[in-house]
Amino acid sequence: MTEKFIITIGRQFGSGGRVIGKELAKRLGFDYYDKELLNEAARVSGLDCSCFEEADEKELFSIPNILTSNWFSFGLNDGSMSSEYIFKCQSEVIQMIAEKGNCVLVGRCADYVLRDMPNCLNIFLHAPLEARIQRVMARDKISEKEATNIVKRHDKQRSSYYNFFTDKTWGDGKSYHFSIDSSLLGISETCDIICSFVNKYKSSLLK
Repeated sequence: MTEKFIITIGRQFGSGGRVIGKELAKRLGFDYYDKELLNEAARVSGLDCSCFEEADEKELFSIPNILTSNWFSFGLNDGSMSSEYIFKCQSEVIQMIAEKGNCVLVGRCADYVLRDMPNCLNIFLHAPLEARIQRVMARDKISEKEATNIVKRHDKQRSSYYNFFTDKTWGDGKSYHFSIDSSLLGISETCDIICSFVNKYKSSLLK
C-alpha cells in the first residue's frame, strides 16, 4: 500500500459534512481541509482570497463581477477572471495537498479532481430535507423559513457547480464509493461507520 490515503467528502447542506469531516480526520490522524483550501489556493496563486470565497461552490452565473476587477493578468484577454481559471487554481492546490500525505478533503469537487489518485475514497453525506432544515435552525438559531431557503439555495449551488465542472452528477451514488444518511444514527455513530469502512478498506490493500 502506498503511504498516502485520501478521503473526499461531498455533502448536502446541513448533513453535517464539516463536523463529520473534522471528526473523521481527528480519529484517523489525517490532515483536514475545507475552507482551508481557499486560503491555500489564494496563497499559491497570488490572488486575493475573496476571489475563491466568492466563487466557492457557487452557480456559475451567480459569481459576482468582483472577479473581473484587478486581476486581469490571471484571467481572460478582456481582463475578466474566468470561473474556470479559479477552479483550475483550486484543483491544482487540491492535487498538491493530496500528494503531501493522508488527508480529508471536503467539497470543491475533490473526488473528481483526484479521480486518478490511488487509494482515494469518495464519500457522500446526505439526509432528508426536514432533518437538515432542523439542524440548520438549531445551529444558526434561525427560523424554519430562513433555514429552508438556505438549505435549498446551497444545495442548488453545490449541484450546479459540481455538475458544471465534472462529468458526473452531484449526489449520484455512482459518483462515490460510500454514501450514508447522517440523520439515521447521528454525527458520532456516522463517524464510527465511516471509520470502520475506511479501516477495512485500508486493511484490504495490505492483503
